[in-house]
Amino acid sequence: MSKTGKATEASRVKQLIIGTNKHYPNGSVGLTVGGATYTVTALTALLQSFVDLREAVDAAKAAQKAKIEAERAQAPSLRGVVSAFVAFVKASFGNSPDMLVDFGIPARKARTPLTAEQKAAAAAKRKATRAARHVMGKNQRKAVKAAVKVTVTTTPLADPQPIAVTPAPSGAAPTGGTTPHS
Repeated sequence: MSKTGKATEASRVKQLIIGTNKHYPNGSVGLTVGGATYTVTALTALLQSFVDLREAVDAAKAAQKAKIEAERAQAPSLRGVVSAFVAFVKASFGNSPDMLVDFGIPARKARTPLTAEQKAAAAAKRKATRAARHVMGKNQRKAVKAAVKVTVTTTPLADPQPIAVTPAPSGAAPTGGTTPHS
């Protein structure tokens, strides 16, 4: 046989079984194949075992695919329940690391205190970062806003000058820049 896929190879073996049963109908005839002698029934049973193996592998792959799809569909909600339960257990037994180990939850490691040199280095690094990024704290921002205080001064207007109104002669156009409307 030439190099082919496993499914194609299995279908060829099925065809061999069909041809064998058609042309060698007597099950007691001895056939010499590959240096061994087989009855037709034994040879077809051997060939059928090859086909059955391929079909079992294909069925297992299909079942695996279905299981993977089921896991993908259900896992997110189940992970939520698992993480909520872990949080519940931690809240219930947080002060008892021996109890957490029973649930398979590792106990929290105690924080190691920083040395004086580490504290000084961290403070210097924070200060340098704040200066480089122009980061200000809440109170610093308040101070900046207070420093930019705007003052508005108002001066009262002097007494307005009286406007002299002169009466218009009769029949003349009114004054004051308005046009008469008809």
